[in-house]
Amino acid sequence: MKLTYQTAVACLIQFLAMTILGVPNTIVSIVTTCHSDGSNCVSNSIVTLLFFLLTAFWFGIILGLGYYAQHKRSPKLAWLLIGCEFMTLGVAGYINFPRDTNLLEKATSLIDAILSIWIMYLAFHIVRSGGGRVVKSSARSRNRRLED
Repeated sequence: MKLTYQTAVACLIQFLAMTILGVPNTIVSIVTTCHSDGSNCVSNSIVTLLFFLLTAFWFGIILGLGYYAQHKRSPKLAWLLIGCEFMTLGVAGYINFPRDTNLLEKATSLIDAILSIWIMYLAFHIVRSGGGRVVKSSARSRNRRLED
């Protein structure tokens, strides 16, 4: 199965990966803050859980955009998806990755950055097709056109 324009599948993979990786990151963050500062354990835990829910909500929005951009083959929705993924790439690659303290957080940020680049690439296929069918040209088809 070639994923030339299937932003819905790619966004679902990103949503699942970031949600699944977000659970251990949230647990590690709560345990670390409660271990180092027991007096603020409850408030830090609530903020960490809210941040996890906000992150899941953000990737849910991206999942919806990816689905509708693919389903409707809409260049406008694809541009919006590219913009959202560019913001995600900025947060994951430029803000989070250099400041992450443990290996799990760094791996999560790196996976998020790679998935964002992949989704932007797929969404660009939709933009380039202009809302029509996404066709990937190959050297064989170009040679056939030149011979005719």
